Amino acid sequence: MTDDLREQVHAAARRARVAANELVLATRESKDATLHEMAAALRTRAAEVLEANAKDLEAGRAAGLNQGLLDRLALTEARIDGVAQGLETVAGLADPIGEVLRGSILPNGLELKQVRVPMGVVGMVYEARPNVTVDAAGLALKSGNAALLRGSSTAEHSNTALVAILRDALETAGLPADAVQLLPCHDRASVTHLITARGLVDLVIPRGGAGLINAVVQQATVPTIETGVGNVHVYVDASADLDMALRIVLNSKTRRTSVCNAAESLLVHASIADEFVPRVTDALTAQNVTIHGDERFARDSRVQAATDEDWDTEYLSLDIAARVVDSLDEAIGHIAEHGSGHTEAIVTSDLNAARRFTTRVDAAAVMVNASTAFTDGGEFGMGAEIGISTQKLHARGPMGLTELTSSKWVVWGEGHVRPTS
Repeated sequence: MTDDLREQVHAAARRARVAANELVLATRESKDATLHEMAAALRTRAAEVLEANAKDLEAGRAAGLNQGLLDRLALTEARIDGVAQGLETVAGLADPIGEVLRGSILPNGLELKQVRVPMGVVGMVYEARPNVTVDAAGLALKSGNAALLRGSSTAEHSNTALVAILRDALETAGLPADAVQLLPCHDRASVTHLITARGLVDLVIPRGGAGLINAVVQQATVPTIETGVGNVHVYVDASADLDMALRIVLNSKTRRTSVCNAAESLLVHASIADEFVPRVTDALTAQNVTIHGDERFARDSRVQAATDEDWDTEYLSLDIAARVVDSLDEAIGHIAEHGSGHTEAIVTSDLNAARRFTTRVDAAAVMVNASTAFTDGGEFGMGAEIGISTQKLHARGPMGLTELTSSKWVVWGEGHVRPTS
């Protein structure tokens, strides 16, 4: 069975390579028209997707999935329209392929150009997030890549319906359907076969919880981009406008708890703690948020005493760890020790504090007086994102079109030969 599954995955990768070689020749006009065709098809066939999604949700509830995972899994007409709009936005973006990054004419007359090119075959490994299926397919297409999608079994029906619609749209538009393929999802070995298909797959991007991401990064022989575990902090500085701080904390924590840009920890400067801690405790508990606080937060009976584990937890639920710190440097030190390199925020009226925070905090995105919820490819003008990279090589932060490209040097000569000595 394992050998059969390996061949099934590798055969899909070979078909993807053929499709990728065709996409290299596709014009921006044809790719954009296909993205619009995909968006229209999703809206027209939304009932099919919702019917399939209902089966996944029913199975998920029966299996005891937590509310955060169920929220990630759930599709509505509005969410389907949202991913369709994302495809249309991607269609409106500049095509990165062929962009000249730099160039020159050498003294010997050789003309050099470094140009953007597609990665080729991109594999996605992700959990119960059917919206990723559409985002990944759209971004891969626009950047000239073929996508191999390995979603989770919890979203099997939703992903199957979505990929069928996307493949039909590709064929209608005259591009290869194998530019988007869904891999088997019931055996974890299919992930292993994908991430070790060196020579068949050019890049793998895992998107999900820490366990999934770590497993892929540690086992992959295909180049991999590490994405988005989000132990995200909001630090309320001594000079903060407390009304602003309250709005930012609530939006960062409660807007949508199941996403990686949701705040999981709150740090409050000691000089404003007497006023702000009761206010933020009232506001968070009114939104049914459980606060896991240090001794200065836990004086309130509604606050649970925090454990060492709480400072490192990505809750993805209506929970938040909270601590009072004595200085900006202590806040920065806490983030350095416990943060995941995703998004960190400061609320302050002190320009020097903001500069110190943005300079010293090591994260893919650093917010000043803004909700952490803005770390998102759509919000950054990318139309959609294929993930949020928390590593430092090649791509960091929300990954859009340019992050799915590589480059090559094109050298023009006129019979140039290099001297032998």
